Amino acid sequence: MHNYEKKYLDLLLAKCTNFENTKSILINYHRENRSFIKKLVRRLKKEGITDIYLDEEDPLKYREILQKSPKEIKESKYFDKSIWNEYALKNANFLMLKSEYPGLMDDLDLKKVALATKLTLDSREGFFQKQKKNEVPWSIAVLPSKTWAEQIFPNTHGAYKKLFKLIGTLCLLDEKRPDKAWDLLMKSSYYMTQKLNKLKIKSLHYTNSLGTNLKVGLREEALWCGLAQDTLCIVNLPSYEYFTSPDYHKTSGIVYGSKPLYYNNQKIDGFWLKFVKGKVVDFDAKEGKKVLANIINAEKNMAYLGEVALVDKNTPIAKSNVSFGTTLLDENAACHIALGEGFPECLKKGNKLNDKELLSKGINIAKNHVDMMIGTNDLNIEAETFDGKTITIFVDGKFDI
Repeated sequence: MHNYEKKYLDLLLAKCTNFENTKSILINYHRENRSFIKKLVRRLKKEGITDIYLDEEDPLKYREILQKSPKEIKESKYFDKSIWNEYALKNANFLMLKSEYPGLMDDLDLKKVALATKLTLDSREGFFQKQKKNEVPWSIAVLPSKTWAEQIFPNTHGAYKKLFKLIGTLCLLDEKRPDKAWDLLMKSSYYMTQKLNKLKIKSLHYTNSLGTNLKVGLREEALWCGLAQDTLCIVNLPSYEYFTSPDYHKTSGIVYGSKPLYYNNQKIDGFWLKFVKGKVVDFDAKEGKKVLANIINAEKNMAYLGEVALVDKNTPIAKSNVSFGTTLLDENAACHIALGEGFPECLKKGNKLNDKELLSKGINIAKNHVDMMIGTNDLNIEAETFDGKTITIFVDGKFDI
């Protein structure tokens, strides 16, 4: 266990931070991980980093506040993340260490959960603007907690160690030099994105036995991205996806979710979305329909796509056969789409455009971004190219290029 922690600390410093142009860092983490964070801070100080802001999240406190009145929620300082904007102005590193508490918010008033989400997102607007333009180094990495482990492996002795070992394997900590292993994976990812970009894909057509029959249109200037495109940081650790932002008003058809989605620790499962001219016009879910409705109706552009991502069914995360209850991991087990914010880096010269210009180029603009898994073992994807060819991209859930 100690060896895994040490190797993970080494990896986070090597591949999830970049202190070339800044000596500041903001670390966002779950309160159960205080012990790990203390070790991380000691390592950072040894490296000469002294401007360290610890942004601790406490799910139980979050839940307690959401049981109060909307007025009290608005007045709570818990949801004020404006300190992120101050650190963004310093071009600081942002390291977000994600642990989960699936199901903790299931019985709460959905309007209050939506209010808290909006307050948090609105307070970080300055950070988001810098993040979109890749002007700050940032990374989201998974970090197990005892509570989370006990939910994934109930009634299991040593659940935390078991989860840490599994996540360690997914993060390549079993390798002698995890940082070098990720360097190789980044090279492989770059090769695949170059291959996808050379295809000049105009649209993607998804079909499977669940009933998915979805067509997603892309711009001619669209770019496919993967692991650590234009930054020295791995932005999602671990990550095995290839993604782009579609033309947000060129999606049509129906798509079925293939795995549960946990949003603010609330579960959505057995869902489908119907699109017309890019917009979700109808939807349903066997579980969490109201949560799904709140996501879609939170703001005008949340009803449109901001991302489509290709993920082979044979990724290490998919092969683990574990539903982690966190998008960071679960999205790397299946192809997925995302409602909401698109990515400027997925458009040629997109990082130089403002929000109005990005919208005019088909990149969706929203305050939120919610990934939804749609990949299955029998998913097929055909691509139409701008030169009129039809190319098979996926067969039975696997790349076939």
